[in-house]
Amino acid sequence: MVLKLGSKGNEVKELQELLGLKPDGDFGPKTEAAVKEWQKKHGLTADGIVGPKTLAKMGVVDTDMTKVITEQKKSSTYSKNKYVTPNGLEIVEYFMPADEYLKGPIKPEWLFLHHTAGWHNPYNTITAWDADKIGKIATEFVIGGPSVKGNDFKYDGEVVQAFPHGDYAWHLGANGSQTMHKNSIGIEVCNFGYVVDGKTYAGATVDESQIVELAEPFRGHKLWHRYSNYQIENLRKLILYIAERDNIDIRTGLIQEIKKNGAKGFEWNEKAYYGKVKGMWTHTNTRKDKVDMFPQQELIDMLLSL
Repeated sequence: MVLKLGSKGNEVKELQELLGLKPDGDFGPKTEAAVKEWQKKHGLTADGIVGPKTLAKMGVVDTDMTKVITEQKKSSTYSKNKYVTPNGLEIVEYFMPADEYLKGPIKPEWLFLHHTAGWHNPYNTITAWDADKIGKIATEFVIGGPSVKGNDFKYDGEVVQAFPHGDYAWHLGANGSQTMHKNSIGIEVCNFGYVVDGKTYAGATVDESQIVELAEPFRGHKLWHRYSNYQIENLRKLILYIAERDNIDIRTGLIQEIKKNGAKGFEWNEKAYYGKVKGMWTHTNTRKDKVDMFPQQELIDMLLSL
């Protein structure tokens, strides 16, 4: 999907809402100028054309544009094969083309939890990774969620697998252990992260039902896009499935830190950064510049129950 001068329709309306413009569904000169300003502010080529890179950055690949994006990238040969784990979790295989991830085998010793900082459709998350031009970046699993608008729960808790077990992709960024890049499993939870003045970082208005207030600020913010009950429950099942499948001790790392330090267990941790403790961590444990995941109490309670 590409939106540009002359485009019309609901996708243009949603783009205009994000940009703070009157949502008339007509991509005119004012919309083009606002897009250029947004692109410039976010380090993109300011051409006024909303293509895959701008869509991925904005997080506006919204309810269900999977088919549009798949048709746009002809190399994509997605299927929707399903399987059920021994603990009753349904997972949909939605594998990216083979050139979008790295072949294994790997020796999984870490499990990392992330959230996407984007919309709720897990299939769109995967197709955005496919469409980008920044390398073989993905996590093995993505968990869908409710829309921040509070009007779409179709994908809430749906678990999707982006590439086959035993293969891998980059998902940690800069850290102190190159070994962790290859030998870690990643899970992305569809969630926008912190909320400021009722909006996401990308400008989308958040429904009050989707906002949670933390007891103490985390990374400078108290208000966040809530992880749903379905997301947390299926994350629990997925963690346990991966732990059994890959023989990863999920109770070392993050859970130990939570037991010692409560919500501060989600903060940067030197042992996690250098890969000195194998087990389960969040991206925030290895990166001071990230906010995924955040210490919502329901998430903490689930982790402590494992």
